[in-house]
Amino acid sequence: FVQHPHRVYDRLQLLDLVWGQDVHVEPRTVDVHVRRLRKVIERDDSAPELLLTVRGVGYKFNPDALEP
Repeated sequence: FVQHPHRVYDRLQLLDLVWGQDVHVEPRTVDVHVRRLRKVIERDDSAPELLLTVRGVGYKFNPDALEP
């Protein structure tokens, strides 16, 4: 995810990357964890700049938001 900034990952891809294929986890679990991550790393988790939602597709990491 972080190694390929700006690449959009759908929920199933993220599930596979994080939990692997041998674990049964619901796709919405990704949303819960993204929300938790945003609370920790974003300046304002209600207006995320680092972990962006690509509506109808998935999520992407935006490292440009790290620049001052």
